[in-house]
Amino acid sequence: MNFSFKKTTCRALVVSVLALSFQSANAGLIGAEQAAGATMSAERALVLGSLDRAEVVAQLQLAGVDPMAARERVKTMSEAEVQTLAQDIQAAPAGAASGWAIVAVILIAALIWYYAIRK
Repeated sequence: MNFSFKKTTCRALVVSVLALSFQSANAGLIGAEQAAGATMSAERALVLGSLDRAEVVAQLQLAGVDPMAARERVKTMSEAEVQTLAQDIQAAPAGAASGWAIVAVILIAALIWYYAIRK
């Protein structure tokens, strides 16, 4: 029985290797500018995407900055400036509390009241 199990397993592995190895891949060359532009455009998209948020627009208007002027400024920034700004955006802490945190605090307070204070 052990030999037939090994034999069946080997056959299944051979069939799967043969079936999976017939994939074709196409390779092409791209220029350095095109490769660098793809990575930087993601960072620029992150910065421009943060300017679309309602709370950011409200803060810009509160500071007296036109949101469209800010978008134009981001479009004219150098790649190094955009990269620095994108890193700052990703590293910034979130400012809002989640709904689950509030529920957890209420639940813990209710349990403390029930077991400690109620007695």
